[in-house]
Amino acid sequence: MRKVLLLLACGWASLSACAPSIDAVPESPLKVDLQSVVEVGAVQPVNGITSAGQPDQAAFKVFADSGYAAVIDLRTDGEDRGFDEQAVVKGLGMDYLSMPIGSDGISFENARALDKLLSGYDQPVLIHCASGNRVGALLALRASLNGADDASAMELGKQGGLTRLEPKVREALDEN
Repeated sequence: MRKVLLLLACGWASLSACAPSIDAVPESPLKVDLQSVVEVGAVQPVNGITSAGQPDQAAFKVFADSGYAAVIDLRTDGEDRGFDEQAVVKGLGMDYLSMPIGSDGISFENARALDKLLSGYDQPVLIHCASGNRVGALLALRASLNGADDASAMELGKQGGLTRLEPKVREALDEN
């Protein structure tokens, strides 16, 4: 009987060690669904970056609480956010960086500028536009600048939210 109890105890300990922690944050994709971020209450970056569409105030709080240092906003001045994003982001203790990029701004020059902004942070950074499409486009070109082949750069862009700007990214990659 003692051996049976010992085996059961060892088996339970082994299973417990394999079970995920209740407090563990699930691994996030590069482009996150903001509703899920708010529901879960936490988010993890992929290589220090998270891509998203336009966050609301609740989502920004989750990013701040998850240790994000900065928000890079690719939206142009004419795009309504519904609130004073800069004030909200700064009020949560994160840096707010505006890098207005329209669909005509998908270029290696802007990808270099994004790379330079990102290199200034050791902590996670959120990059967003309205949908994540511009973010994915610039991340694809940034990956190419950093040595990725075109197929890998495009895949990273799609993971970052690239959709309808794919032809512009392909054109830029072809010209490079």
